[in-house]
Amino acid sequence: MIAVGIFAMTTSEFAVAGLMPQLAVALGVSVEQIGYLVTVFAVAMTVGGPALTILLLRLPPKRALMVIFGIFLVGNLLAAVSTSYAAMMVARVISGVAAQAFFGIGISLSARTVEESMRGRASGVAMNGLMLGTLLGLPLATFVGGQLGWRAAFWVISVITVLAALLTLAFVRNPDSAGTEEAATLSMRDELAVLRHPQFLLALASSTLIIGATFSAFSFFTPVLTEITGFSTTLVPVLLLAYGAATVVGNMVVARLADRFTISTLLTGTALNAVFLAGFALFTDVPPLALVFMLGIGLVGVTMNPAMVVRAQRAGSTTPLVNTIHTSFITLGVILGSAVGSALIPGFGLRAPIVLGVVLAVLALGTILPALANPSLRGGHKQAAATIAVQQEPVIAATNELSEETNTSRQPARN
Repeated sequence: MIAVGIFAMTTSEFAVAGLMPQLAVALGVSVEQIGYLVTVFAVAMTVGGPALTILLLRLPPKRALMVIFGIFLVGNLLAAVSTSYAAMMVARVISGVAAQAFFGIGISLSARTVEESMRGRASGVAMNGLMLGTLLGLPLATFVGGQLGWRAAFWVISVITVLAALLTLAFVRNPDSAGTEEAATLSMRDELAVLRHPQFLLALASSTLIIGATFSAFSFFTPVLTEITGFSTTLVPVLLLAYGAATVVGNMVVARLADRFTISTLLTGTALNAVFLAGFALFTDVPPLALVFMLGIGLVGVTMNPAMVVRAQRAGSTTPLVNTIHTSFITLGVILGSAVGSALIPGFGLRAPIVLGVVLAVLALGTILPALANPSLRGGHKQAAATIAVQQEPVIAATNELSEETNTSRQPARN
């Protein structure tokens, strides 16, 4: 049910990108100014999401999610009735803050209601909402906006939001001892303390760089595919649909691997992403190869989310604020990839953001490698316990041998 809420919020996030021309005409501003509505949504997620999560820490997670649904619904309804650019900007800020808090609390709740060995899979199920939002949400908003007007798109998102809230109310349960004052106090103190943990900070850096690398390419797929690769504008939506399908498949695979092979999954996926990004940059003007590399980016880019979530939870905790902070850094990666990529285009052309993606992916590998030395980060507490047991076997054997020798030496004395 968390996935349905994430789907609604991802659809709202991407909707403006598909409705830019209509919104520009309706609000009397340029397309470039409409682009800032995308940026302000992401900034509101990064900055406002953790703040809202802190305000909701004393509530049980399920009740907190219902409050967030209410705030998010207000943002979308305001967007649907906006008659000015300023009103739309306010609507996007409200929606962005709520979306980030929902991601953090929702993913935290998914992890806290299952066993430790199932957290990656649970996060993967929740993150299917993000993948389906990429696959179906943007085309849905664009189609509805094109047929019934841009306001209708936000009304549809509002209906999906209400449906997600009802499903959450009916089927989602709280973890034990959630929302008590003692738990909230401990949560606040402990969650802020993890910001001093080197492995958690490295996890934040990795997630930012992995998503930044992916969005350096994803943000510019349409102009690259039409202006360099030579695909027609009518074919590009189909190609983006194929990309979205690749993210769904990749997310399912990573979710299966994330619990037992957390760090190796991140290393392999990020290395492959660097290769696919490099191939896409080198062979952008060769349509068949460009398509193969684009789909490869879909398979191993944003699909690293379940493994990134598990790593951050093991380095920090499964509590709401830690997860919201982590998702804020993921959103920071979106801003990094799209903003820096945009700044590079005027001087270096449309390939420049893709090259930037290669650089970010390589940097991400450097922030993942230190986690290999930590067994609990690699595969959870069971693997850590197994590693410790293997390491202790020689010591135990030596102790037993020494004990036997001592007993033997004492035997004559007893006789």
